[in-house]
Amino acid sequence: MPWSNQNGGGGWKGGSGGPWGQPPRGPSGGGGGGPGGTPPDLEELLRRGQDRLKSVLGGGGSGGGGAASIGAKGITLGALVALGLWLFTGVYRVEPDEVGVELFLGKVADITAPGLNYNWPAPIGATFTPQVLAVREVTIGARDVQSGNRAGAQRAALEESLMVTGDENIVDIDFRVQWNIKTEPRTAAADFLFNIQDPEGTVRAVAESAMREVVGKYDIQRVLTEDRAKIELEVSALMQTTLDAYGSGIDVRLVQMQKVDPPSQVIDAFRDVQAARADAERAQNEAQAYANKIVPEARGEAARIIEAATGYKTRTVEEARGQADRFLKVYEEYRKAPQVTRERMYLETMERVFGGMDKVILDQAGNGQGVVPFLPLDQLTRQPQAAAPAR
Repeated sequence: MPWSNQNGGGGWKGGSGGPWGQPPRGPSGGGGGGPGGTPPDLEELLRRGQDRLKSVLGGGGSGGGGAASIGAKGITLGALVALGLWLFTGVYRVEPDEVGVELFLGKVADITAPGLNYNWPAPIGATFTPQVLAVREVTIGARDVQSGNRAGAQRAALEESLMVTGDENIVDIDFRVQWNIKTEPRTAAADFLFNIQDPEGTVRAVAESAMREVVGKYDIQRVLTEDRAKIELEVSALMQTTLDAYGSGIDVRLVQMQKVDPPSQVIDAFRDVQAARADAERAQNEAQAYANKIVPEARGEAARIIEAATGYKTRTVEEARGQADRFLKVYEEYRKAPQVTRERMYLETMERVFGGMDKVILDQAGNGQGVVPFLPLDQLTRQPQAAAPAR
């Protein structure tokens, strides 16, 4: 429908005008529609636009067939653009701590390394990028609670933490498990994505089951004291075996027992029992220390007495043998010269008898007149000793 002004002027039919050409200029050089210009014709505008579109698409013809051809080519061009955009959505990036898992028609097609990669876009393909180097952690026996002023507060989960020991006692255990996705084999990331539905819940359930099984082999005293490290290693190994059997692709890095106590209802009585056991052990240690001190001393004294008796025995026997040998030697000499031997024996005996006695020897061959001045005779030998200092 042509646009006409009231003065009977025509539309934009002369020259090139409208949005695809230069605007018509009047005598004053202004654009169309102004004073001295010509109003545009909408039909002419549409026709020229079609002509230019034909020249761009390279088509020809006229009438209804030309318009249908233009519409078909426009749809084709739009489809090609949409196809390109769809294919471009298959570009994805894998971060350094991730691996890419590519699916093609729902089946794992490839495992890709960090960097830019390409896979078929959805719905033909799909891509997942799990973080294989991130260390995850779950706590069994306690739950994190959100409170206004307390960050990181926890509440006890007794349904998880109460366990029965090998001696049929109950123990309250809180422990944590650190785990991540395996990097070897390459399909471990795919196993993690598709073999288990809830990884954290699976790790929690396997950890609780493994801890209950291991704790059931130990007495409560060993669980509370010296065997905690051993239990942690056994639980970690049992968890890894179970998760590998599931094909989970999970690697258990650490199992750490955080709290190991008797149940809160009996903890006071248990502490009294523990104190009594500590006193008993202390008394036993003191008795053992006393025994360790006394027994070696008694053994040393016994050894000393035995050695002294052995020495006395040896000395007595040797002296007896010496006396016997001496007697035999004297007897041999007596047989050779009895008179001389008797006299010698008499003199030796007298020497032993009088050797340590005070004595005065008188010459009986004299007349005895020299004896009186020396009376008393017992002071005869002491006089020189008393007079010695006077000199």
